[in-house]
Amino acid sequence: MNLDTPIEYLKGVGQQKAELLKKELGVYTFNDLLQHFPFRYVDRTRFYKIREVSADMPSVQVIGRVLSKEIIGEKQSRRLVAQLKDDTGVLELVWFQGIRWADKLVQPGAVFIVFGKPTEFNGRFSISHPELELYNPSAVKQGNLTLQPVYNSTEKLKQSFLDTKSLQRLQASALEIVGRSIQETIPDYLRSKHRLLNKADAIQQIHFPQNPNSLEAARHRLKFEELFFIQLKLLRNKLLRTGKFRGLLFGQVGEKFNAFYSDKLPFDLTNAQKKVLKEIRQDTQKGIQMNRLLQGDVGSGKTVVALMSMLLAIDNGFQTCMMAPTEILAKQHYASLEKMMGQGFINMALLCGSTPKKERRIIHQALQDGSLNILVGTHALIEDEVQFKNLGLAVIDEQHRFGVEQRAKLWRKNSVPPHVLVMTATPIPRTLAMTLYGDLDISVINELPAGRKPIKTIHLFESQRLRMFGFMRQEIAKGRQVYIVYPLIKESEKLDLLYLEAGIEAISREFPLPQYRISIVHGKLKAADKDFEMQRFVKGETQIMVATTVIEVGVNVPNASVMIIENAERFGLSQLHQLRGRVGRGAEQSYCVLMSGNKLSREARIRLQTMVKTNDGFEISETDLQLRGPGNIEGTQQSGVLDLKLADLAHDQHILQEARDAVIRIFEDDPELNTDKNVLLKEYFLRKTPAISWNKIS
Repeated sequence: MNLDTPIEYLKGVGQQKAELLKKELGVYTFNDLLQHFPFRYVDRTRFYKIREVSADMPSVQVIGRVLSKEIIGEKQSRRLVAQLKDDTGVLELVWFQGIRWADKLVQPGAVFIVFGKPTEFNGRFSISHPELELYNPSAVKQGNLTLQPVYNSTEKLKQSFLDTKSLQRLQASALEIVGRSIQETIPDYLRSKHRLLNKADAIQQIHFPQNPNSLEAARHRLKFEELFFIQLKLLRNKLLRTGKFRGLLFGQVGEKFNAFYSDKLPFDLTNAQKKVLKEIRQDTQKGIQMNRLLQGDVGSGKTVVALMSMLLAIDNGFQTCMMAPTEILAKQHYASLEKMMGQGFINMALLCGSTPKKERRIIHQALQDGSLNILVGTHALIEDEVQFKNLGLAVIDEQHRFGVEQRAKLWRKNSVPPHVLVMTATPIPRTLAMTLYGDLDISVINELPAGRKPIKTIHLFESQRLRMFGFMRQEIAKGRQVYIVYPLIKESEKLDLLYLEAGIEAISREFPLPQYRISIVHGKLKAADKDFEMQRFVKGETQIMVATTVIEVGVNVPNASVMIIENAERFGLSQLHQLRGRVGRGAEQSYCVLMSGNKLSREARIRLQTMVKTNDGFEISETDLQLRGPGNIEGTQQSGVLDLKLADLAHDQHILQEARDAVIRIFEDDPELNTDKNVLLKEYFLRKTPAISWNKIS
């Protein structure tokens, strides 16, 4: 037997349990089982005195003498209760099942080692269905003084007697059979330099640690390995791209760029914008393909940087495109670019799913003959019939909403891959960016344009709603407009939320016609109705927009100065920050009001406090990562990169940096991994990712 042996051949599994393990846990082989790591450990390394016991302890181990026992109640309420005493107090032991067995075992005067979860009722502590072991004072080792692994299981597995105890036994059996055949993946020189356990010992200690120190050493080794090979793949791809992919040369800053900068730029560029433009300019002069991620908060001026980059491409004889994830956002970008440049400055078109066939034919022809300079659109841009004459730069907005294959289709629109500028208004924590986009060069715009005032954020409870209405009237009286966002369209039986329809009724009563007018927008509206309502608000014909989160992106109304978010405790930090970014787009002071119920969970309270405390999207994203973990941050679930079993990007930043630095040093010395000391790395990398050629970008 070896690591690749099917799991059904492990003693105690068999065909029926094997099918369950495959379906429920993805465990097909011995190796898969050993990669199913414990999610926590029960500490049985010490004994507690009864007076030290508290209800918030996950488990406790004590030694005591049984004082007495009795069976109480009848039928369903029947239970066995025993009194356990040490020199500091008394603890109750309770059995609701297996009463006959427990009654036979537990005899007054006997001394037991007792283990279980303590609970408190009326000031008395008890343990239900404890683990028991007769105390032997002459034994060298008392009890089970170990860190016991606890494994994720499921109801179906438990029904087939595959609970955490059973999984412990299976892990022990697997390790006994194949533990010695676990192959090393990290060369000796690297393990020595970074003080890493060997792989076999790490696997043994992660499942059955001798002590807390050996557990920590095992976890560190396996986390380092996970993050190391992610960085090896990402940085290898970057090395291939910069070394093997020829890039289009933008050799000059020409007429269109200079004319826009001198005559049409609506505001002075911030230092951050200038820095990013300089980085893009340098990238496009190297003769290698640019792949740059541009991060910046809503309203930080990413679009003008993208436009000036596109003008740079146009001045050098190339076409450009900008792809957005939704039609609303694509139209918003098109209108924004047109407003900045003015009509007739550049030949530009919009291509979306709703574009009529006649217009499509005109656009396709203009692309092929080279007369169309900028094409803005949605996924429609990557359709096969969309053929550019010479695409030089592709700008992708909110790129996490596009799959890898969709982005790759843009690459294939030109014989020489175009330069790629990826934009996101979702600030990405540094560790997440290094892991998701480690093969990209990263630019950050961390300044707001001159004249923009930070948005003031306040948190109000339901009992303060009248104060919120009064504030709305004040702002509307100044000529401003207000957003009110709800999380649901219709009432949910599961969630006690203010829902959109009830909200509209309440707002209509407080802000009646003809003095006030309201727009209503939600995802169930037809596209034409949604556009009509949005345009009424954009033109200032309505003062209040009541909406669901469809306005998170794609609405730019500088006159809107108030964003009210109902049931704000139900939104994630990233979404709250995006919604807040809908206001603060003009010169006037803007406000975000977070409305919530009176009862808040700890996490909800932290989210709302964070929003009130800061407007810094990167600080918010770091808090979001701490609260939710990387798998839940918008867009990262589909990446595939974050299939992490042990490493936690919120807490293992130092390990990630250590692993990335190690990979950088390796590639500096041995980019092809051809030296003897790195052969192991190359072999493991190719074995782990067989579909990827070492000489071809993934």
